[in-house]
Amino acid sequence: MSSEGRGSAGRAMLLIMVAVICLLIQYSAPVHGATYTVGGSAGWTFNSANWPKGKRFRAGDVLAFNYDSKVHNVVSVNEGGYSSCTTPAGAKVYQSGKEQIKLVKGQSFFICNYAGHCESGMKIAVNAV
Repeated sequence: MSSEGRGSAGRAMLLIMVAVICLLIQYSAPVHGATYTVGGSAGWTFNSANWPKGKRFRAGDVLAFNYDSKVHNVVSVNEGGYSSCTTPAGAKVYQSGKEQIKLVKGQSFFICNYAGHCESGMKIAVNAV
């Protein structure tokens, strides 16, 4: 066999190795989720309960809650707290007005626990796959 043939095989193997490394780098890069502004341009406000309808959420997506922190908040609750508009003991309460909450797989429930706000539709339930 000539030395020219072995050189071609070596170059082909090198190209294959480079291609495999590039694919590994591409597929091992961190995946960033989508960011959703809760309530759209109106932000986190009354009558937000239907806002998630028709949207497909994934674990790692971020919910951006924008609201006036003097008159609203965001509380991460369980399904019972969502249904009854109550804040369970130990629930996480957000009050900055600019929350960025990363979704985990499964259902997540959020309410505003200011008097009457949740009952006026200031609550959302999302399911991330």
